[in-house]
Amino acid sequence: MKAGTKPLIIVGLGPGGAGDLSLRAWECLRAADRIYLRTARHPVVVDLEQRGVVFESFDAVYESTPDFESAYATMARVIMDKLAERREPVPPLVFAVPGHPLLAERVVQLLLAEVGREQIEIVPGMSAVDAICAALGLDPGQGLCVLDALQLAEQPPDPSKGTILLQVYSQLVAADAKIQLMESYPDEQPITVIRAAGIPGQEQAETVALFELDRLLWVDHLTSVYIPPAEHPRRQLCQHALDPLISVMNTLLSPQGCPWDREQTHLSIRPYLLEEAYEVLEALNQQDMEKLEEELGDLLLQIVFHAALAERDGIFGIDRVVRTITEKMIERHPHVFAAVTAKTSREVLANWEQIKKERSKRPLLSFMEDIPTVLPALLKASKIQAKAARVGFDWPTIEGPWAKVEEEAEELRRAQASGTAEQIAGELGDLLFATVNLARFLKVDPEIALLQTTAKFVARFQYMEQKSREEGRPMNQSTLAELDKWWEEAKEKIG
Repeated sequence: MKAGTKPLIIVGLGPGGAGDLSLRAWECLRAADRIYLRTARHPVVVDLEQRGVVFESFDAVYESTPDFESAYATMARVIMDKLAERREPVPPLVFAVPGHPLLAERVVQLLLAEVGREQIEIVPGMSAVDAICAALGLDPGQGLCVLDALQLAEQPPDPSKGTILLQVYSQLVAADAKIQLMESYPDEQPITVIRAAGIPGQEQAETVALFELDRLLWVDHLTSVYIPPAEHPRRQLCQHALDPLISVMNTLLSPQGCPWDREQTHLSIRPYLLEEAYEVLEALNQQDMEKLEEELGDLLLQIVFHAALAERDGIFGIDRVVRTITEKMIERHPHVFAAVTAKTSREVLANWEQIKKERSKRPLLSFMEDIPTVLPALLKASKIQAKAARVGFDWPTIEGPWAKVEEEAEELRRAQASGTAEQIAGELGDLLFATVNLARFLKVDPEIALLQTTAKFVARFQYMEQKSREEGRPMNQSTLAELDKWWEEAKEKIG
């Protein structure tokens, strides 16, 4: 062994037999007194045994731990414990892995992080990517992504580039990978499944459709997948301004993140979503673009927060949220993205109702069934009336809604004069409902109109408070005539 060798040597065993090992790799394996293999399920192991190389493997760890990440953490911990037990001068400890040590080797990454790069010598090996490129005639210089089949949720593919998927070493892994890939590629996307790349006499390759990936019975620990660029991808991977916010949110929810954020649930942060939505409306009503920019960011945070919580629980992530609404917008506008014709807004809405009916997982029992029950009362009434109008249940002209408002106002007067509290409440509800319908004919959003009027009232009232302070006495000690005067002044100054 060379003088000055570092205490831990990580050797790449290449993809195949002993002929793929470098001279440095052979030197390290022959000189070491303790060799650990991540797995003995590798073609070169037979050659090592024939040459008298003694080793221990971590194959049993895979069987005794619940998941791959736990298995890799256990392997790294054993290596570090063995390093701590050794004393100078002794030959270095050798840890050997298939392929190249720095390609899709999670244990190596853990050791580099914990032991330190300065204490580790990396002995490169021919990688599976080299063998696959040689077998399939691929040129990495044309653009090639290399991904770990076990990390697809964290590292989705870019369908615009050719992709090599490593560690597809069982039908179960292939099934999970297929589900992840089908979020980015069409079901019929051609893929090439290759086994034992670079091993003479054992190499096997077959091109199939993506949906058939987990139907190949010969998939094993030597299997990889090549996916050529997609002609019609379901999703284009892109970098955008949302990425930093997503990263911050994921950090806050991590074990090292914020205790308050980590304790939250979808239900616990409901009030903030509603609060931020109303603050956006306030900024719009005030036509304050600087405030709108800030409030839209606060509202966006709530969306990212909910998506991050769902992703933490393995349900969905922000990518699926964006993809779903994108697909919905394209589907909702067939007159823009397809051959359907819609010349008016009414035709657009009619098309959308038909689309929703066709895509529903079950028949709707009522035309009103898909209106959310938690909407504010004015907004809910407006949506219900608009729904009824789409099937023809509507006044022919605006005179009808005007007459209905006057009728309901008169009924409320009669109830107030001689009715019960329940009757008065019922008639007041009828008047409000009729007023909302009138607002629809006037093309006014009743929710926003009421918000604006309420804000106007508050501004006028605050003017009265200011005048009262200038007079040196509380408002409740001012005369009604003074209050009326200040109110009229506020109407002139504020509007």
